[in-house]
Order: sequence, then structure tokens, then C-alpha cells
Amino acid sequence: MTIRPIMKFPHPALRSPAQPVAEFGDELHLLSEDLLDTMRNAPGIGITAPHIGISSRLVALEIDRARMPDFYVNPVIEWSSPELVRHEEGSVSMPGVSDEVERPAAIRFRYQDLSGMSRTEEASGLLAVCLQHEIDQLDGVFWIYRLSKLRRDRVVKRYEKLQRAHL
Repeated sequence: MTIRPIMKFPHPALRSPAQPVAEFGDELHLLSEDLLDTMRNAPGIGITAPHIGISSRLVALEIDRARMPDFYVNPVIEWSSPELVRHEEGSVSMPGVSDEVERPAAIRFRYQDLSGMSRTEEASGLLAVCLQHEIDQLDGVFWIYRLSKLRRDRVVKRYEKLQRAHL
């Protein structure tokens, strides 16, 4: 469909909680297709509507290109395991930098699909990490705010240096 511009860090849209999706129709389907095209172009494996400046609780994930992409509307984490994992994370809104983030190893979450059907699922591994990362984004928590201040400052400095190099 359409590749949309991605809001770059530190755009305020990346720190604002997204609004719940209330209407499940053609407009939501078009937005989901645009999100997928934008994410693939970035490239990335996950993206939210706020990444393209739209305050809607919509996530697109494509962890494995051999499978169909997944879309999650209004996702909420209901339970998180006490066991933690560390995983390298980054963002389409902050390309070129990443760092290890510690998160629960497994989650149970509820969401709606693109037709509005409610679902509850459990996830572990990379899927759990990605969902937590993107749900954080929907809540206005950009991934670097899961890092210590020292590590966050280092990531921001690396990103700013990359941005200056591309001017």
C-alpha cells in the first residue's frame, strides 16, 4: 500500500500513550497494510501506529518472513513471568543503534484482531520480547527508557553521532 514516514527519536509521538482503537473497518485494514509496508521498508520486525505518528493501539509484527505477519489491536499484558531474559533491542525510530534490554521471559496478553475479535495468548522467546517492546511503545515508553541512565545516554550519543554523519 503506502510507505509512511517514520517518526524519529526524540519525536513527542514516541512518548505519548496511544488511544484505543474503537472502529474495526476498512480504515484499520489500510493502516495495518501501510504499517507492514513501512516496517518492511525500514527494515524492522515490529512497528506500531505511533511510529508513523498515529495515536492508535495497533502493532504489526513479522518475526519470520516465511509466516504471515501478525497484527495486534489494543494489546494488553495480563501476566509476566518472574524469569527474565536479555535481548538486543532497537527501533525503526532510532535506526543504527541497539542495546540489551531485560524483560520477562514469557507473557500472557489479550488483544483484538483486525476484525475486532478478542483473543488471549501466551508468548515466550523473541515473540514475548517483541510484544513487550511494542506494547511499551503504545504506552508511550520508548525502548531506551528500559535502560539505565548511563546506558541510555550512551545509546542517545551513538544515535546523535550517526545522525550527524548522515547530514
